[in-house]
Parts: sequence; C-alpha cells; structure tokens
Amino acid sequence: PRFKSRQPAIVICKDLCKYQFMHRSEKRGKGDLVVSRVRDFDEAGYFTWMYEGDKTFSHLMTTGLIAGFLFCTCFPIWPNFLKVFVWYMSVSLLIFIFFLITLRAVAFLSVWILGYDFWFLPNLFDETLSFSDSFKPIYLFEKSKPGQLPYRIGVAVAFGTFCYWAVTQPSEFDGYLSAQGDFLKDLYAGTLLSDMSQEDKENIDKPKMQSLDDLLKSLDTEENIQPHDEAFEEDNIDNLLDNLVDDEEEIEHEED
Repeated sequence: PRFKSRQPAIVICKDLCKYQFMHRSEKRGKGDLVVSRVRDFDEAGYFTWMYEGDKTFSHLMTTGLIAGFLFCTCFPIWPNFLKVFVWYMSVSLLIFIFFLITLRAVAFLSVWILGYDFWFLPNLFDETLSFSDSFKPIYLFEKSKPGQLPYRIGVAVAFGTFCYWAVTQPSEFDGYLSAQGDFLKDLYAGTLLSDMSQEDKENIDKPKMQSLDDLLKSLDTEENIQPHDEAFEEDNIDNLLDNLVDDEEEIEHEED
C-alpha cells in the first residue's frame, strides 16, 4: 500500500528492521553488499530484503521424510509381497553398483595402458559434491601423467595373462561363470545364506511360543523316555553289584 506521509513509512521500515524482514547493508564494491553492524533504519542507507521463498515444497519434503521413516520402521508388519519387492530392489541395486564399478575400472585400465586416462562419471564418488554434480561431467578423457610406463607394461602383461588363461582353460572359466550364475540365482531366490525351512521363513514375524499340541507331544515324549532311563539305571546298579561280588570272591580265593 502507498503511504500518504513520510512518517508512517519510516515507522514501517523500522519495524521491518526490528523483526528482521530486511537488514541494513554496506556497499563494499560495485554490486557487492555486506551485512552492516548497524541495525537502525537510515533513509540514506542500503537495505536487503530477507525473503526465503515459498515453504510449501520444503514442508512437503519434511512430511515425506517423516512418513518414509515411519514406513521403514514398520517393516516387520509389512505384507509379504512388499518384503519380497524390497528384497528384489535391494539385490538389483547391489548388482548394478557392482557392475558399474567393475566396468568403470576395466574401461580405465584398458585406456590407461595406452597412455590416457578415461573415467566414466569421474565425480561419482566425490563426497564434497552435491547429488546432481556427482554426475557431471559424463566422462573424462586426458593424457596420463609421465613416468607411468613401467606400471602400464605390468598391467598389460597381467591383463594379457588373464585373457590367455580364459581362452586356454575354457572349462575352468566356464565353471567360474556358472558359479556366478548360481550365485545370482540364489541371491534373487533368497536361499544364499538360508538355514531355515520355508515354514520358519513364513512364520518369522510370529511370536516364538509352542502350541498346545506341541506341549502335549513333548510331555508324551518325556514320559516314554523316562521308563527307559529308569530301566537303564537299574541295569547299571545290578552290574555294579555283580562286579563287587565277583571281586570279593576273587579276594577270598587268593587268601585261601
């Protein structure tokens, strides 16, 4: 709104400075302003608006973060199809990252042997950059630093030896590939480190309590075992007594 007089406008500007909607600035250079230590309003001074923009997106992101956290903490009560989906997604992401790192390393070594450095997504693992900057640039291609010739020769010999082994020993290499295929199948099937039955997997979230039928079966088993134990103890006692009697007879016979 427009003010009809100068004094109400000055009062409003002082209130804006008081509640930090704008702050007084000092001109340090051409187009360069810095925060001034003086907080009072001055008609001849420079002032900067403190505007943070629309908070709707920030509030939505905060709400989504809290909802996602609560959703993850409720994992034990998720339906089975969601647990299977998360398992497949996790395994697929793990395999993708592994192959991405492997292909980056193989491409780098293949070109580095020729005297050049080639990196696909060179800033992928740079923790100082933001998420979007980690994918910039797409690739990096430049000449290698001097003095690396002996290392390049060593890597070339090792790489050539591996290729020769893979070609001349197809059975071992094929066995290696088959083992990797079985590993991936077990990983996706969830049987890689399985030491439980399927029934135990399905009932993993249920309370570990015995049913009435299991308790009755255990009692019947104990009752069936107990008579055998008593008979076994009686046989042991009889054998001990017989041995003692035989020992006494031998002693008397020796004395005579």
